[in-house]
Amino acid sequence: MQYIYEAEIAIAAAKQAASLCESVRHSLEFASVDKPDRSPVTIADFAAQAVICHQLKKAFPEDAIVAEESAALLYKSPAQLAKVTELVQALISDATPEQVTAWIDFGQGKVEERFWTLDPIDGTKGFLRGDQYAIAIALIESGEVKLGVMACPAFKEGCLFVGIRGQGTRRISLKTGESQTIRVSVGNCLAESVETSHGDLDRQRSIAQEIGITSRLPMDSQAKYGAIASGHAALYMRLPWVENPYYRENIWDHAAGAIIVEEAGGRVSDMNGDPLNFSIAAQLIENRGIVASNRAIHEAVLNAIIQTNK
Repeated sequence: MQYIYEAEIAIAAAKQAASLCESVRHSLEFASVDKPDRSPVTIADFAAQAVICHQLKKAFPEDAIVAEESAALLYKSPAQLAKVTELVQALISDATPEQVTAWIDFGQGKVEERFWTLDPIDGTKGFLRGDQYAIAIALIESGEVKLGVMACPAFKEGCLFVGIRGQGTRRISLKTGESQTIRVSVGNCLAESVETSHGDLDRQRSIAQEIGITSRLPMDSQAKYGAIASGHAALYMRLPWVENPYYRENIWDHAAGAIIVEEAGGRVSDMNGDPLNFSIAAQLIENRGIVASNRAIHEAVLNAIIQTNK
C-alpha cells in the first residue's frame, strides 16, 4: 500500500509535537506574542514546527514544506529563541539555536508537484485557553491530499487521526496506542468555530437550521474535522463574510482535516461544491468558503447556501 512509510514518519512527528505542546501547556507559565497579522503564536508553535520539519526533511529531503510559521520573530528575540531551543532539545538533545531556526524555516517552501503542508498548532487561541487544538500534517501530490495526520491532545482522551487516500481513516489513542477505523454517521450537530471571526456565524447557523441541524458543538481548530470523521458532528462550514469576499483559506488549515473526513466517508468542498485545490499556492485561491459534512447532507447544504446568495 502507498504512503505507509510517509504515514509512519508523520505520525511519529505529530506524537513528538503533541508531547512537546502538552508539556508547554501544563507548565506553570507561558505566554504568546502577536505576529504582524495580530494572530497569536507561542514558543510551542515554533518548537513543534522545528521538530516536525526536521523529521520530514530527514526522511524526505527532496520534499518541500509549506508551513504556517517562520523564524522571523525569533531572530529578533534571543530570549524567545533560547526557550524554543530548550523545548526542542528535550526531544533532540544536540539541537542548536541555529539549527532550530533553520528547521522552522524549512517550512517556507513553495507549492510543488509533491509537498507537505503543516500547522504546528492549529487553534492557538484554543491552546492558550486550555481547549481544543490540532497539530496538522498533510502530504499533497498533484494537487490532491494523499495523507493527513492530525494530533488532537484535547479531543476525548487525546487522539491522533490518520487518513490515507483510498485506505480509510483511523483514530489512534495518544495514551494507549489503540487504533480503530472510524466512519462518519448521520447526526444532528453543527461543529462551529469558537472564534466568531472565523466565518459568517449567523449565516452558517441559519443554513444548518434550514436543513434540520439544531445542535451545535463549538470547537477550536481542525479538531472539527475529526468530530465529523468520528461521528460526533455532521457538518462544519466556514463561509466568508459578505464584507470580505476576497478572503481565501490557508491550505494548512484544511488539508489534513479534509482527507480525514473524506476517507471516513464524508465530503469536503468549497461553498460552490467544487473540490479544494491545493495545487496553486499557500492559499486556496480557486475556492471560496469550506463545507465539510457526513456526505448525506452535503447537497442540501450547498442548495441552502445558494438560496442565501439570492
